[in-house]
Formats: sequence, C-alpha cells, structure tokens
Amino acid sequence: MTKQLLLTASRILPRPSTPIEDGAVLVEGDRILAAGPRAEVVTQASPDAERLGFPGATLLPGLFNAHVHLAFDATREMLPNFLASDDEALRAGAKERLGQLLRSGVTTVRDLGDRGALGARVRSELEGTAAPRLLTAGSPLTVLNGHCHFFGGEVDGDDAIRALIDANAAAGADVIKVMASGGQITEGGADMWESQFDVRALRLIVEHAGRHGLPVAAHAHGADAIEASVEAGVATIEHCTWMTGPQRQDRREGVAKRMAAEGIAACSTSSRNWRMLAERMGEELAKTVYGRLSWLEELGVPLLAGTDAGLPGSVFDDPVGALELYEWLGFGRRRILEIATEDSAAGLGLGDVTGRLAPGLSADVLAVDGDPLADLSALRNLRLVLSRGLVVSGVSG
Repeated sequence: MTKQLLLTASRILPRPSTPIEDGAVLVEGDRILAAGPRAEVVTQASPDAERLGFPGATLLPGLFNAHVHLAFDATREMLPNFLASDDEALRAGAKERLGQLLRSGVTTVRDLGDRGALGARVRSELEGTAAPRLLTAGSPLTVLNGHCHFFGGEVDGDDAIRALIDANAAAGADVIKVMASGGQITEGGADMWESQFDVRALRLIVEHAGRHGLPVAAHAHGADAIEASVEAGVATIEHCTWMTGPQRQDRREGVAKRMAAEGIAACSTSSRNWRMLAERMGEELAKTVYGRLSWLEELGVPLLAGTDAGLPGSVFDDPVGALELYEWLGFGRRRILEIATEDSAAGLGLGDVTGRLAPGLSADVLAVDGDPLADLSALRNLRLVLSRGLVVSGVSG
C-alpha cells in the first residue's frame, strides 16, 4: 500500500477564496485524499502516515507558468546561445530550467516553442521524477522567414500547415502554437503589430489541430492578429497587447467581450522585467501598456499566469516578481493567487487535474511561511514543494 503523507499548517488555501485556519492536506501517492480543517483530515490518516507540520505557514496549490521557452537561457545572448547549442546541451539546459521553475513553486509549465520536440523528449526523460507537469507545443507555425522561424516551424501553404501540425502531434505536443503576428526577437521578420496569418489560415490551423484534440495558442501582439485569432477560435491569446504600431494600442472591446463569452484566455507573458520596463516607459505609458490586463479582467476575459521565461531577463525562478505586476495594477491578492493557480488550470484544460487542494486532484502542494493573502512575498518563503506527490529537493526550509 502506498504510504500516506499528512501535511498540517496554520492555514490552508484549498482555493484562494476559501482559506481555512488550522488546516491539513492528506496525500496518498500522487493524489490528494483530503483537504480541510486539521481536526477532520487527521482522522482520515492511517496510523503509519508520514506527518509534516508547518506552524506559521500556509499550504496552497502549486503555481502555474503558462508561457515559457525552455530552449532559451534568459541571457542577453539567449538567441545566439540557442542557435549554437547542440541537442544534448539544449536538453541539459531545459532540465535545469525546469528545476528552477519547480524549486520556485511552479508545478505546471507550458512551453510554447522549441525545436526538435525538445519539451516532449525532456518530459519523457524526467518521467517518474520530481519535475513540473509539462505541456509542450513543439515548433510553432510561422511564415517563411517569420517570427521564430529558427524553431523549424516555417509553413508555406495549407498542406505544409497540416503536415507540421501532424508532426507536432505525433511528437507529443499538447498544444499547437501559431505566430499570428510578428515579434521582437526575429530580425527581418514582421513587426510585432503586423499579422503573419489571415483568418482563413488560422481557421485551418484551429480545425486541423482539433482533429488531434489539441487547442491552439496564438502569439498575437497586433490588434488585427488578436481579432483574427479570436475569429478563428483559438484557445489562448499570448501577449494580447493590442498593438497597431510603436507605442500604439487599439483595444477592441467587442473582440475582448467575445473572448470572455467564448472562454478564450489571455496570457500576459510579463516577467519580473515589468518593473524595469515601467521605469523606462514612464508611469503613464506603463499604465496604458499593462493596464490592458485590468481592462481584460473587467470585461471577464480569463487570465493566465505566464512570463515568457527564457527571453533576456525573463528568469525561470521568480514567479512572484511577475505576479507583483498585478498587485501594482490594483488586483487583490486573492485574485492574483486565483490567476496563478485555479484560473490557469482551467484555462489550460486542467481544472479537473490540479490548481486546487481537493480530493482526487494531483498532489501539487506548496508550504510557504506566512500568509500570501496578507503579503504576496510569502510565496518566496518556500518550505516544501510537492509535485504530483513527490517531495522536491533543494527547497529552503
């Protein structure tokens, strides 16, 4: 019989909206058996259960990072380093970065662009070990010489689109990524606000991905690209910056309301770099650029926690620095924790798997000193990380 693990703490957050003082979580194998008041949960534990107590601490679900690039090293030279790396180096780097994510409390990760099915292969190599749950996209679809063409996902015509989707699915992809607009790290390609695919092509991508049971994530900075992606029926919009030119936005309320009605989530992809960028832009422009998140929230658009980790300065081990952007924008701490856990789980189709502390869900559990509902920085004070029931080593405390 699998041994049980009983965790007790001064409080638990089965969901951020339902804190319980003097709580406990009972784990067996990779599943949660019970979560609630200590007096109720303790009676369900077997006599030989291992018991870990965390006075003064909070138990909560593991965090999400719904947009990373494990192939990149987050340095200024990340692109030349990637291009110069062989497969062995890329695999070793990806594993180390997954470890950084996990030791910082992130138990579910979505990689949205690599080459050679890197993420799927690393996931297979780490099976059975303490590692984050990893969703992977493989090579993103892009136009010839388009944004991130160096991942090997260039397509020219409908047959090529179908063939790449088929190849990604066969290699173990969980999501299909399309570069609906240009981006800033690809020289000579479309500008960030310029579209790379029209509505017809995006519909084809969504339809063909659907034949494999896969959702589509659209990289879309441009307002036109966002509107086309929503019209095509993608599952998530990455970045969602509504750009029409340098430092110009066109927030299209009708498009955003359709996102809300159809459950199309937006992933901000803002790392802890937001502070530096806000200082450079000045408060007025920063409030406009980042204020799109408050606006989307007001309209009911689902929000996902994601940082674009791997790009210069977008590190893998500071999820709290990224979440503090929402606090700066005026989001309450309960709402921020919801976005980082249960809302991201629901937005990625994992609401029945993880994101909450509830019987039958995956044992993705954090113990942090203090109360993150009172002070978000408590999430930095990790004492325990459980990933699918496995204790993660290298966590302080």
